[in-house]
This record gives sequence, C-alpha cells and structure tokens, in this order.
Amino acid sequence: MNFEQARFNMVEQQIRPWEVLDFGVLDVLMSVRREEFVPEAYKGVALSEAEIPLGNGSAMLIPVIEGKILQAVQVKASDKVLEVGAGSGYFAALLAAKADWVRTVEIDPVLVNMAHDNLKRYGVENVIVEEGDAIRGWPSNAPYDLIVVSGGVPFIPETLLQQLKVGGRLFAFVGEQHLMTAQLATCVAEGKYSTESLFENAVPMMRNAPHKNAFSF
Repeated sequence: MNFEQARFNMVEQQIRPWEVLDFGVLDVLMSVRREEFVPEAYKGVALSEAEIPLGNGSAMLIPVIEGKILQAVQVKASDKVLEVGAGSGYFAALLAAKADWVRTVEIDPVLVNMAHDNLKRYGVENVIVEEGDAIRGWPSNAPYDLIVVSGGVPFIPETLLQQLKVGGRLFAFVGEQHLMTAQLATCVAEGKYSTESLFENAVPMMRNAPHKNAFSF
C-alpha cells in the first residue's frame, strides 16, 4: 500500500474540506505516520475515515476530528501539555511534534502499554505516558499551557480547569452521547475562564466521565 499517497488523500480529501486550513497543522498531519499507531489488523485503513477500534470499547478519533482539534488548540513550541486519554499514542505524537512536552494519562492499562510502545518505537522522546484517571486533573505537573480531553464529558470538571496557567487552553467535547459540542476554554485570569463553542460532533464518552449530578471539588 502507498501510505504516502493515502496520507496526502487523507489531508486533501478528508481534513482540508472541513475547514482545517492551518498549514502548520496540515504539515504535522502529513509528517506523523498514523499507520504506525494503529493495531496491525487496521493498518490498511489507518488513513481512511473508518473508526479504528483499540479494544475494550475504545477507538481512535477519525482524522478530520484530530485535525480540527489541532487547529483549535494552536499548540506552541513552549507549551506544556496534558492529554486526558492516551489511546494509541497517535494524538500525543501530533501534540508532541509542536509542543515542548506532553504528559498523556490513560485509565486502561492495555492502552497505556500500547501508547508507550507505539511512541517509543516511533522515536517520540517528549511524551510521558502514565496510567491513571486524569479527568479531574493531574496535579503532579500542573499548571499546564494546554489540556486536551480526548473523549466526551457531560461537563468540564472545575478541578481540571484549575490546572490551566493563565492564558492556557482546554479542549473537550461536552454533552451527551449523541449530541456534543467541541469547546475551547481559556483561562483569562486566575480562576476566570472564557469558553468558545467550536463545532458539533459526537465522540465516544470518556470511560471515567463525571456524572452531571456529581460535585467537583
């Protein structure tokens, strides 16, 4: 299979038509080899619009969504990033291509190993994969310039927002299983946040997503 042609088609036919036009984002999507981060059985569709399962009910986000997230968060070279949900490690590799470092935290030990092995094999050195539940934050290396939640949540926990630096951004899909809005929250001052709704899309819920009636402390 000609992966380079398939990657070009992914960017030009799937991602760019959905108004992902940032050249820096498109360059990263062209340079990081997605096929190196999918299970062996799915390599042939790694650059297609197919949803790629990772086991235990988890799946990779489709390429157009990955592109739209990257464009929304505008990763800077100085950014310290927290990713909630490592998946296969691919999105962490995309973030790491533009950021200073990325800490990606995954609740599923099978995916922890998958992401760690994929990133190591691919030679990504500025990502640390840890096992745990980071949906309410991961304080050991806070505050962060950027936090990306890789699945759906009914709301953004206040404890997660509190781990942003002033000027930091947090991206998440907020809503119910079939109706979610991609939101970008920015910390505009200590304890104050502005939130922008970007687009609607349904993605798998985070396995450890907080309940609407749960209190955040």
